Amino acid sequence: MDPRSEVVLRQQDYLSGPILLVNAPCDDLSSQLPATVDAHFWTWNHNESLYFQNKQNPVHFGIDLPTADFEQAIVFVPKSKELLNYILHNLASRLKIGASIFLVGEKKAGVERAAKQLQPYGHTLKLDSARHCQMWQLTTNTQPDLKPIESWIQEYTVNTPNGDLSICALPGVFSQNRLDVGTAVLLPYLTQVTSGKIADFGCGAGVISAYLAKLNPKNRIFALDVDAFALASTQLTFTKNNLLPEQLEIKAVSGIEDAPLFLHAIVSNPPFHQGIHTDYNASENLCKTSRRHLKSGGELWIVSNRFLNYPLLIEQNFGKCTTKADQQGFKVLFASTQKKLKDER
Repeated sequence: MDPRSEVVLRQQDYLSGPILLVNAPCDDLSSQLPATVDAHFWTWNHNESLYFQNKQNPVHFGIDLPTADFEQAIVFVPKSKELLNYILHNLASRLKIGASIFLVGEKKAGVERAAKQLQPYGHTLKLDSARHCQMWQLTTNTQPDLKPIESWIQEYTVNTPNGDLSICALPGVFSQNRLDVGTAVLLPYLTQVTSGKIADFGCGAGVISAYLAKLNPKNRIFALDVDAFALASTQLTFTKNNLLPEQLEIKAVSGIEDAPLFLHAIVSNPPFHQGIHTDYNASENLCKTSRRHLKSGGELWIVSNRFLNYPLLIEQNFGKCTTKADQQGFKVLFASTQKKLKDER
């Protein structure tokens, strides 16, 4: 049992009726809540959504609040301050004045800082401090009008040899405020990517997807990410740059195993964080298994931190890995499948 869930159970007397659990850990919390509690889940992580579905828990995956009725909410603190602001605003706009929103999180994850974000919406009270976690209660005294999603967008410009791109990033999305160094190192090499069906694995705000679409209107881009906010951001970025909608297909994935087959290329600044924790599984699996999703002669392009062992993993599975660039602490890595006399169709 996650320690944050243990703290919730210590204060279960405060809970009753239909409750929305936001960003909840993947554990057995719902089965241990009082019988008077009707738990619903809201997550923007595809893997977590699948977990709750398998547990037969009512779950909503997406960037918007679920339509289900609820009278209370428990928010498990996300990594992003901006994302927590978005969550709290959406909850306060839906709940009646006097309703309770509970906030729970680890001390090392900044729960005390996060508790200050409750204050604009009403009276706050620390209920518990245990298991290196805290649980706070907000009693709402306001019901703000719901802001449109456009008001939450952070927009910035990326200069490319083929013109500027306007990037639209929603709260919590990787590199929300500016172009990250890894993608900046990779961008000059995207002109070398073979055209056709291309997957952008871990698409984030859509920088790579949009640039590949801009380079060639015949490119068909599969934007893949575990995070609903990233997928929505990529869609917004495409729209903002007047790119052809038929060029883009958005897909929530657990990992590269959910990518389409017979791709001409896979391009990635691969993710390695799950919440506040480092997790290299998705990016290592990309290096190990991506070739099965590529056509004969298909290409893999990755940018990664210099210290990671991706070149070895790629070489073991492709036979050869070429370092195209090594700068600012990042490497651009390239590999291709062996061409056959007759391409797969």
